[in-house]
Amino acid sequence: MITVYGIPNCDTVKKARAWLAEQGLGYHFHDFKKAGVPKAQLDDWLERFGWETVINRRGTSWRRLPADKRETMDAARACEVALANPSLIKRPVVESDGNTLIGFNADEWQETLV
Repeated sequence: MITVYGIPNCDTVKKARAWLAEQGLGYHFHDFKKAGVPKAQLDDWLERFGWETVINRRGTSWRRLPADKRETMDAARACEVALANPSLIKRPVVESDGNTLIGFNADEWQETLV
């Protein structure tokens, strides 16, 4: 079973969901805004990939963080701020058969999910 974590109005999530539909792949969508961020999953992602990969440092949510939080970011602080503001998590995060993908890359998804 494929689980897609994200925010429905995110353009990258929309592209990713359209790609999954084009491939004929079914999935469960976990909406961070409605269902929250599962802390156990977030802890796992941060441990496996590092906060630098999990946290989207290009978005407006990152730029809105106070400078002192951005400058002293580490895994523990990343967990805290991402739980409070799910828009900070790079989207989408996809889990399937023990694989986790962060962000949308059609080639990587093709290799891993199809």
